[in-house]
Amino acid sequence: MTITLRINYSTRWGEQIILSTGGKTYPMQYNPGGLWIITLPLAAFGHSYRYILVSSSNYDTILRCEWRSHSLPPSSSLASGRGSQKRPSPPIIIDDSWQDRPVGSTFYSSAFTDVIFARRSRSHATLRKGRVTLWVPAAEVRPGEVLAVTGSGPLFADWSRFLPLDDSRFPWWSVTLDAKSPFAYKYVILDSGTGAPLRWESGPDRHSGDIPAPGSHRVIAADRPVFASAPWRGAGTAIPVFSLRSEDSFGVGEFHDLKKLVDWAVATGQNVIQILPVNDTTMTRTWQDSYPYNANSSFALHPQFIHLPAAGVRADKAYRALRDELNALPQEDYERVNNEKMRLLRKACSTSKVTSTPAYKAFVDANAYWLLPYAAYSALRDEKGTADFTKWGKYSKYNQKSVSSYIKAHPDETGFYCFLQYCLDEQLKDAVKYAHSHGIILKGDLPIGVSRTSADAWTHPELFHMDSQAGAPPDAFAADGQKWGFPTYNWEKMAEDGFAWWKNRLRKMSEYFDAFRIDHILGFFRIWEIPSQYKSGLMGHFNPALPYSGDELRSRGLDPACGLFLEDPRKPGYFHPRISSQFTDAYKALPDYLKDSYNALYDDFFYHRHNQFWKDSAYLKLPSLIRTTGMLACGEDLGMIPATVPETMEDLNILSLEIQRMPKDQTVKFCNPESYPYFSVCATGTHDTSPLRAWWEEDRDATNEYYHGILHHDGDAPFYCEPWICEEIVRSHMQSPSMLAILPLQDWLSIDGDIRYQGNPADERINVPAIPRHYWRYRMHLTLETLLASQSLNTRLREIIAARG
Repeated sequence: MTITLRINYSTRWGEQIILSTGGKTYPMQYNPGGLWIITLPLAAFGHSYRYILVSSSNYDTILRCEWRSHSLPPSSSLASGRGSQKRPSPPIIIDDSWQDRPVGSTFYSSAFTDVIFARRSRSHATLRKGRVTLWVPAAEVRPGEVLAVTGSGPLFADWSRFLPLDDSRFPWWSVTLDAKSPFAYKYVILDSGTGAPLRWESGPDRHSGDIPAPGSHRVIAADRPVFASAPWRGAGTAIPVFSLRSEDSFGVGEFHDLKKLVDWAVATGQNVIQILPVNDTTMTRTWQDSYPYNANSSFALHPQFIHLPAAGVRADKAYRALRDELNALPQEDYERVNNEKMRLLRKACSTSKVTSTPAYKAFVDANAYWLLPYAAYSALRDEKGTADFTKWGKYSKYNQKSVSSYIKAHPDETGFYCFLQYCLDEQLKDAVKYAHSHGIILKGDLPIGVSRTSADAWTHPELFHMDSQAGAPPDAFAADGQKWGFPTYNWEKMAEDGFAWWKNRLRKMSEYFDAFRIDHILGFFRIWEIPSQYKSGLMGHFNPALPYSGDELRSRGLDPACGLFLEDPRKPGYFHPRISSQFTDAYKALPDYLKDSYNALYDDFFYHRHNQFWKDSAYLKLPSLIRTTGMLACGEDLGMIPATVPETMEDLNILSLEIQRMPKDQTVKFCNPESYPYFSVCATGTHDTSPLRAWWEEDRDATNEYYHGILHHDGDAPFYCEPWICEEIVRSHMQSPSMLAILPLQDWLSIDGDIRYQGNPADERINVPAIPRHYWRYRMHLTLETLLASQSLNTRLREIIAARG
């Protein structure tokens, strides 16, 4: 069987379309009118194919790519074209189209195709013989609906008969038509129960064109129907896993507890559960390891989230007593919980037979690229008493051969950490499977930073600038800037293998999550980098950047050594203006005409010079990283950000984050949720802000301004954020156009005076960014079992969510 692909694409002189499939590329033949054609045997095709625009003089020079791959229609759609032993299979012609990223590309993420809009019982439309197959993507067809086609001629009884398409390859749909002559047609969405038409596609009628001659088959794969419908919106809850509390947990929330949270989400009509990073952060075995954004591995999960009985720990009397004691604490005792868990897990591992199972061996084989170095790292950390691998003697520099020898010499120590990761993987995937079966997606968190004493930095030091640290320039909250401690990324080195480390990291995340939050998305455009020798964030510079050459500065009358510039650490002879340098003695000593020259240069450097450069920098990374998996991408884009950031996010369909008290319009103090863009996530707060009730009590002037200007009430604002006020704020967020409204659990509960926390609302805060070494230990004050049984609250939340669509 041969397949001929035909695609219309207007190229310029010197451009060529090639087909990429099955690990190979093939040049396509240009025909008059911009029609590109190629014919290949079916065996040449892999699972998917893609068109690429390249330079005709060098196919390695890629000029443009499609946003996603194509797939061939299922063989059942082409059944009528199959040959036999006596008669060869007929040729197949596929009329295709170039796939640019559509406005609704969000709906092609796994969050929708595999969960929210998933076809619970796939409808295999009746197999029809014929010479024309419609093969069309339509991801926005919702559960309870089916895509159909109708048209002119006897096949459709002149627009009165609707033929359902097969959704077994959702979001792609197909139907084979036994058409004898050309026909006009349209796509229609039907009620899957009654068959009644719900929505017709927009635009003029489509036309099939010529019907192929007997003995050949044509696939129309260029259709992209658009339907006018109310935008889908969903609600969700944000809470760290460690903050969950159940009768079964062990002083800390566990992956096992996510199932009960799923039950509550279903009961209240929600679609999303958002959590903080769940990677292992164990480095000092003290409470300082509670910071979830300082992982020792970008791949390994944190052992504290293991449900002990499911890992082989006996739930005897002593275990139950210790569990109840730890669960009675109002907050997590990080050190005690983790020490006790590790003690019990070591004992369980020593008698477990799971390590001899095929499933365990398959897990180790599939994850060996990160698992074995992590296991060696963890064992060496324990042996040497520090996670600072520069103090590990002969193991201070990673060497695969010596580490393999270490693993063989320490099978119990390294095997224990492989055992933990296997248990964690099994338990989290079990919770994910449960969530999916109930139509709930899990949204993970991708930290921008990697610890300089992590397994990642140990095994791949070339990917990081270990002589620098990431941070933030000075602002109203930190006059000296911020230093985060993380090494900055060596993006040039990462690009050499196509960002393989990032792609592996995202693929691992996609095993658990359907959506993810990109922490500090600005870091993919540029980062504030501070060389290690400096203690102040004021001595940092942007990376990447376009520093000035010494000659350019001297041509403006400025001496690079005058104290107003910092030499680029990796590009000698090039200089960055020092931020806030107008407050230095060196600036004050300049004559007025040089101050004017310096001010013009300073303004250009910090506010204009890099806009397109940083956008180009992000485009070198983000598109290919987002395409690596099917996860829905959401960006954390709060604070002062260049205009290129929202432009890029919109172009790539990365959902923005909207927080009412952190407006992106610097001319207002509070956002109006009704003004949020559709492709966004709106929230009442984040893990870095005060919960709603605590915020209400922090600043009386701000509270009164909000009470009058946003809630439109008269008189003084109540001192406390009463339940009716909380409910009014929650309802206003449900009213926003945002695709997702994901609220902190504390704020959902705040609308009920009996259910919400009765103590100081500030106790419910998860993190205080102003405290560099904050103890992350918040736990919900009631159990998930109690929450599930709170019928009054749950009914009201379901009504609030449903009433706002």
